[in-house]
Amino acid sequence: MRVLLVGGGGREHALALGLVGDPAVEGLVAAPGNPGIAEVASLREVNASDPAAVSALAVEVAADLVVVGPEAPLVAGVADAVRAKGIAVFGPGAEAARLEGSKTFAKDVMTAAGVPTARAYTCVDAAGVARALDEFGAPYVVKDDGLAAGKGVVVTDDRAVAERHAAECGRVVIEEYLAGPEVSLFVVTDGEAALPLLPAQDFKRVGDGDTGPNTGGMGAYTPLPWAPPGLVDDVMRDVVHPTLAEMRRRGTPFAGLLYVGLAITPAGPRVIEFNARFGDPETQVVLALLETPLAGLLHAAATGTLGAHPPLRWRDGAAVTVVVAAEGYPAGPRTGDAIFGADRAGIIHAGTRRDADGTLRSAGGRVLCGTATGPDLAAARDAAYRLVRGVELAGAHHRTDIAAAAVDGRITIPG
Repeated sequence: MRVLLVGGGGREHALALGLVGDPAVEGLVAAPGNPGIAEVASLREVNASDPAAVSALAVEVAADLVVVGPEAPLVAGVADAVRAKGIAVFGPGAEAARLEGSKTFAKDVMTAAGVPTARAYTCVDAAGVARALDEFGAPYVVKDDGLAAGKGVVVTDDRAVAERHAAECGRVVIEEYLAGPEVSLFVVTDGEAALPLLPAQDFKRVGDGDTGPNTGGMGAYTPLPWAPPGLVDDVMRDVVHPTLAEMRRRGTPFAGLLYVGLAITPAGPRVIEFNARFGDPETQVVLALLETPLAGLLHAAATGTLGAHPPLRWRDGAAVTVVVAAEGYPAGPRTGDAIFGADRAGIIHAGTRRDADGTLRSAGGRVLCGTATGPDLAAARDAAYRLVRGVELAGAHHRTDIAAAAVDGRITIPG
């Protein structure tokens, strides 16, 4: 199987490692890729959000499977263009990708499907924003209605901050705050059959103790020792299958990776958001424990044969990833600094580039991830931080508390 992987971030580096680990993969092309991906794949330049360019490249490289990593190409219709060429593609079409591309659309689908979620209003002016904030009260949850690379959500007790974010976004979804620890559940689906991956938890705030602004994600871990028994089964029954049925009813089946972001509240799991692709950095830890060949799994979802796929197999133990971010991230990350110590197993490239002389440099806000496994969560966490401590990047910062509360048994579900 020849595979074309679209994207160039940390998620795509983790996907690349999983794909080349599948014996069925005879060749991997990544577009545009990054220096880490270049170690395991051939790279091609492409505008990842240009459906015509990506589909033409898929034909040129004779791809048997195209895997679309980021959300923007999916919303732009890249998967539709590839399918139109008769090539199997893992990722939803543009209409189905609206589950991530529009918070309002996702809420409409959830309401129609009876999915448990927060009450919410879509607001387009200051008066509507004020009414919604009045009704729900603090903490205020204000979400950009469109794509925002994981950074379009503000959760704050400061009403002025909430109003300012709403004004900057223009069209927002304001919803009631859901109290409880958060869970990311990835579900591979062909539109009907659905296979859940291991639930994970990520860390959105930039600082220790969940302080500071939201980011694209500063770290993650799996499995979740504190998760309620039967959590995944409950979410599949109450959220995933009703959502997939509603999408089929609308004539826009969702096939690809359905990311379910959850809050585990006293009343049970509630959906915070849907995404239409693998999350970053949760992908790094979930795939680190997946023993089932990845390309075969994604190909089954892309060809409507997931119902015949064998049960998933998982490695024992745990996985932790810690993000190394550039100075100034997330507000205004500095780029172009030299990086040393990144040539080790477990280092995932997220925002890097390589000079003609071979020097590795920072090229984004989230630069690298240290990803490690271990027999238990504590061992995996220690190993991930050893990787991070070996990276040299001027001004870089990382959270020091990734998975700490889970290791210490400090995560509780409010009652």
